[in-house]
Amino acid sequence: MPFMQRANARIHYEDTGKGEPIITTHGVGENGGYWSEPGVTARLAERYRVVSMDMRAHGKTVVDGEPYGFDVETVADDIGALADHLGLERFHLLTHATGGMAGVRYAMTRSARLISLMLTDTGSATQLLFPEMDEEQTRQALDLWIAAFENATPDQVVEGAKVSPGPFLFRMAQLPDAERMYGIWERILRGGDLKTVAKFLGSFYTDPDPHVEELRRIKCPTLVLLGEYDLVFIEASETMAKEIPDVRHVVMKGIGHMTAIEDTDGTIREILDFLDTVAATGRATRR
Repeated sequence: MPFMQRANARIHYEDTGKGEPIITTHGVGENGGYWSEPGVTARLAERYRVVSMDMRAHGKTVVDGEPYGFDVETVADDIGALADHLGLERFHLLTHATGGMAGVRYAMTRSARLISLMLTDTGSATQLLFPEMDEEQTRQALDLWIAAFENATPDQVVEGAKVSPGPFLFRMAQLPDAERMYGIWERILRGGDLKTVAKFLGSFYTDPDPHVEELRRIKCPTLVLLGEYDLVFIEASETMAKEIPDVRHVVMKGIGHMTAIEDTDGTIREILDFLDTVAATGRATRR
């Protein structure tokens, strides 16, 4: 089981396939299983070396005491440290949700190291604002989310989400194959410690600034992808797509926040087409 020691953190990762390297990050409560459980990792690994990192507080990664580093800058630095650990001079970076916040923060100052950047269902600010809620209401919703992770098992979290799916899961709950998708999500949740995730939730989402000037400094080809019903990140994705110089903006029809689970084949298709374009042209789009 591969780990990278970084000060008081043991960062877990999975390493599969051969070819140009892709480092992946994931959303809150998840781990590298977000990409492997639906089958994305296996498909990408047919052509690429896929290195799936469990972020701090997630999966098999363990932080031994303070400072925990449950903030966007530290998680962004972990990405570069993992690349150093593996001897990767350059790499693709594939991200989702909270992991995308760290990924785009990494790219703001270190995009020369990236062959490409893929930002799925995410934004460049870390402070969440839920649809039709003001800042205080969003904070209260986040507190309820923290309490759920502190006090429930993965199956209880999933059962609660079926009753009240919230802004991130409501579209998945409406899809015909929702039960199978919830099963994938539950298997991912079982890969980590939810109480530690709750601590992460309480400290990560603090920065309301989308860092527009820094977005304009990202020089690598970038894919901004989300589901059309990912209401939390529609505006944030539009901002990134507007400000990042070399960008492809894709809105996947009919799905929500959990793109890799809700439309696995479509997500793989979009990622591979983007990577093929980067390989052929060095840019995000064919012109």
